[in-house]
Amino acid sequence: MAGELNLSNLQPAQARKDRKRVGRGLGSGKGRYSGRGIKGQKSRAGSHMMRAGYEGGQMPLYMRTAKLRGNTSADAMPVGPFRTYTQPVNVRDLEARFEAGEDVTPESLKAKGLIRSIRKDVKLLGVGDLTKTLSITVHGASATAREKVEAAGGTLTLLREPKVRKPKNMKRRPEGRTKTDPTEPADSED
Repeated sequence: MAGELNLSNLQPAQARKDRKRVGRGLGSGKGRYSGRGIKGQKSRAGSHMMRAGYEGGQMPLYMRTAKLRGNTSADAMPVGPFRTYTQPVNVRDLEARFEAGEDVTPESLKAKGLIRSIRKDVKLLGVGDLTKTLSITVHGASATAREKVEAAGGTLTLLREPKVRKPKNMKRRPEGRTKTDPTEPADSED
């Protein structure tokens, strides 16, 4: 813009565009049906207020498709939206990557490239042999891994205590039932 800015030469930086006026004659290009076509739900007023996923009364996609069967509650652990994940590390990997007497923590495992993230739990598994004495701190460990670490003279500390499982109802299970011999007379206390 040349010269000084004043009210006589003031204009917007981007030129304004007039609103498209529909239904104002055939010559306008948007006359008669106003760009909505002929009849049907979408030609009516208020027709564009349909919720997401609405298919005009047809059975919608989310109802047509099969659903995940089974238990999706929080206590049905590895199933459903509450599934947990642990990163497995075997004792053979510790044998190869760590020196005797070193501390093994999720941070050191990440530094050695044995796990991807320290935000996920680490579980020590018992595949392979361990001869070095290591001080290991992880979230969980299998029984064989614990035996191998202790046999090598190392220590194993768990960051998360193992869940105490509820004893199952033994009366319902065949091995928990007591057999009664039908030939024996029933004890009667008179």
